Amino acid sequence: MNDELTGFIGDWLIPPPGVTIADLLEERTWTQKELASRLDYTPKHVNLLIKGDAGINEETALKLERVLGGTAGFWLTREIKYREALARKEEFSSLKAYIGWLKQLPLNDMIKFGWIRHYSDKSQQVAACLRFFGVASVEVWEEKWMRNLAAFRSPTIQEKQKGAVAAWIRQCEFLAQAIVCKPYDAQRFKDVLQMVRKLTKEENMEKITKELKKLCADAGVAISLVPAPKGCSAHGATCWLGPDKALLMLSDRYKSNDQFWFSFFHEAAHILYHAKRIFYIDIEGQLGTDEEEEANNFATNILIPSEYATHLHEIAQNKNSVIKFAKTVGIAPGIVVGRMQKEQILPWKTLLNNLKTKIEFNYEGSF
Repeated sequence: MNDELTGFIGDWLIPPPGVTIADLLEERTWTQKELASRLDYTPKHVNLLIKGDAGINEETALKLERVLGGTAGFWLTREIKYREALARKEEFSSLKAYIGWLKQLPLNDMIKFGWIRHYSDKSQQVAACLRFFGVASVEVWEEKWMRNLAAFRSPTIQEKQKGAVAAWIRQCEFLAQAIVCKPYDAQRFKDVLQMVRKLTKEENMEKITKELKKLCADAGVAISLVPAPKGCSAHGATCWLGPDKALLMLSDRYKSNDQFWFSFFHEAAHILYHAKRIFYIDIEGQLGTDEEEEANNFATNILIPSEYATHLHEIAQNKNSVIKFAKTVGIAPGIVVGRMQKEQILPWKTLLNNLKTKIEFNYEGSF
């Protein structure tokens, strides 16, 4: 995200336009009184211009253009940058009171992942974080994120987690803004999910990412794959960016393909069947709700339909049997292993875990 600062860098300020005026007077060996007579201003006003206590308006800029050279635009630009720098210096001074707020955020990971820049000045760091969240003040952040998170369908979000969850969601939203989607079409999305199901057999993560985003965008669903910063226990979330554009977010909280695909189809169910006005965040260890149960059932059945699931107990607990079953069902073997573990047919620690594919996101939000 772009959080460049202009006007104020470190402890120095852009000099006022009056410094340039004074330099030009020295070159011409003019006094301030001489300049005042040429500009048709009082010597006092010229002195205020040079000290930066009087601003340069359009009229003054045109006069300076005629008397000292340069363009009116040059003088106006110098004035604007100087006044911006003064305002920014004052802002940074006021932001010192909010340095403690940074402790609520996963700041180190936000910097590491490239979401924001690092600033040695803590006030500048506060300003950078406010820009990241797209809010003018910490008070607005509290209103928009903390109070809203409390209303989301995620009763297990701890207070200490909220800043990390909010940062993860914000980065997901930011990436989704650049994704061009067709208007949302529920039937098209259902069809897409059947095509996505075939992707579970693909082992090339770069290809999976590309195809997944392309297929879902064609149905009106933007996909954001963003690593979870420290303290963020969310593995997935959904919301609506508008009446015709849904957002499906996934983190790398879980590192294997069986958990990744289950989370994807779980979130897809929220988009298909649940209220648009609600922001669904799925948290590790989350308490069950009707919507979550329905989403779980949808993901379970789309990956391994019930007509096949009844045969899971019949599979011999060896690699060849699992691979053969997975081929019959049309999914990745690692998903079969994960399902058998969930149903306690297999222990969580098993040699068959090597059938699972490791999932890792890069910092830009893709595999």
